[in-house]
Amino acid sequence: MHLRFLTAGESHGKALVGIIEGMPSGLTITASDIHKELRRRKLGFGRGARQKMEDDQVEILSGVRHGLTLGSPITLLIDNKDWKNWLDIMQPEPFSGEVKRVLEVPRPGHADYIGGIKYNHKDMRNVLERASARETTMRVAVASIARKFLLELGVSVVSRVVQIGAITDTTKVETLNLDKLNLLTDGNQLRVVDKSVDKKMVEFIEEAQKKGDTVGGVFEVVATGIPLGLGSYVQWDRRLEGEIGKAFLSLNAIKGVEIGLGFELGKTPGSSAHDEFFPGGKTGRVKYKSNRSGGIDGGMSTGQPIIIRAVMKPLATLMTPLDSVKLSSGEAAKAHVERSDVCAVPAAAVIGESLLALVLADSILDKFGGDSMDELKERFNSWKAKC
Repeated sequence: MHLRFLTAGESHGKALVGIIEGMPSGLTITASDIHKELRRRKLGFGRGARQKMEDDQVEILSGVRHGLTLGSPITLLIDNKDWKNWLDIMQPEPFSGEVKRVLEVPRPGHADYIGGIKYNHKDMRNVLERASARETTMRVAVASIARKFLLELGVSVVSRVVQIGAITDTTKVETLNLDKLNLLTDGNQLRVVDKSVDKKMVEFIEEAQKKGDTVGGVFEVVATGIPLGLGSYVQWDRRLEGEIGKAFLSLNAIKGVEIGLGFELGKTPGSSAHDEFFPGGKTGRVKYKSNRSGGIDGGMSTGQPIIIRAVMKPLATLMTPLDSVKLSSGEAAKAHVERSDVCAVPAAAVIGESLLALVLADSILDKFGGDSMDELKERFNSWKAKC
């Protein structure tokens, strides 16, 4: 059994819709479970005004009855509150008047230009509306169901911001209490562990905002309670890190992903790069002395925490716009300005949790199967007891 999902909807359209299929029956889920994670997506200093406008209340349309999944596709709906301000601009029916807010000057680093060519759109708003990170609202919503599924199995996913610009929180992941990490980071403005670093990052973002600029950074996502043996080495497209890389690189503005020590391994000798074993005692299994591989070896989970880091580039919409070209005339012009964030790295970290949750839920369903939670739990727990 495999988990799959689709999202639909435009940034300023009437609503966002999501369908997730493959969840076993008998999983407890409510709209409040989903809304909890949607609220977390709004966290972080440097977010734009729209976060205050949208309440992101979710409605479950199908696949759940009396708080339990049915095993059938689950459909979610989130209304866009801003839709009322864009009725003429975004209505589906033919419109005979003058269309406002036409996008003719693409933003460097955005999907505007290439998307307009690819889909033959003269008004690049047709690109912007779907390429917008607003879509991730629904990804977080459908992933909230995957997250609840994982929690039922004792698997949790947490995150933190480790860098904004050149300012870095040097706290080592192995020193953290991962069970309480989200509780700690959600209480800080930039979702970092070190509060003194949090303050410096806020000041850095404020300076960028004054200049009409944007900033990027690095976030870290960690999953614990993972069973050994998710993924496989037998075929290239079954490797667990391949699915993780695909999921994270599908997130807006993400330009690099690493697992464990990641890029540091390129300058580390083999004697210091790998995770040595030591006897596991009566279990007959070996134990690891470290987790430099980030919980994945040979395309498979090792049973240790899975540690992912991703770098997010500065957002492409600047209030002091970059040089561009007005495509209708070919003349030089300043890039289009659209309401946006100065920094969205804390939100990206929460979305990263969602992406990892979806990959892990799919991998668990692939390995253990089961049409109901009772059936799957029996197989899952039996495997963990052996490993």
